[in-house]
Amino acid sequence: MSMLYLAQAQQQQQLEWLDGGTLTMVLDGAATDGQLMMGRFDVSEGEAPPYHTHTLEDEVFMLISGTALVWYDDREYELSEGGVVFLPKGKPHAYRITSKKADLLMINTPAGIEGMFRYSGRDKSTPRPDGFQISPERMAEAAEKFGNIVVGPPR
Repeated sequence: MSMLYLAQAQQQQQLEWLDGGTLTMVLDGAATDGQLMMGRFDVSEGEAPPYHTHTLEDEVFMLISGTALVWYDDREYELSEGGVVFLPKGKPHAYRITSKKADLLMINTPAGIEGMFRYSGRDKSTPRPDGFQISPERMAEAAEKFGNIVVGPPR
């Protein structure tokens, strides 16, 4: 049964993400009874996940600020500030940030993919291990573990 969940910004988990960016875990499956996950990325130019396919969840993201290129099923699209994209499960997709900075809100339904982000990233409330990086091997391992398929390198 779903119940109210309320967390102020300082209570939301922050993960170190690709290229030194930050992923704030706004909502996860524990908070939404498995219904959805919401994350907010604070990232820089060039940040790009591998070209991948979700097998379990649909994804929506909104570019609050910045610009990006989005690939969906091998077609390229431009996304500008305020733009939104829906990415249904089962179709390969990726993005690359093209502005100096970007603020990206992501929602996945159902929840579960947050495990992949937590497995690959690093909780910023803990000391940073020397040489920490999110390697392509770690990303591929996390993707497989949480129902995603890496189909190619970042674009």
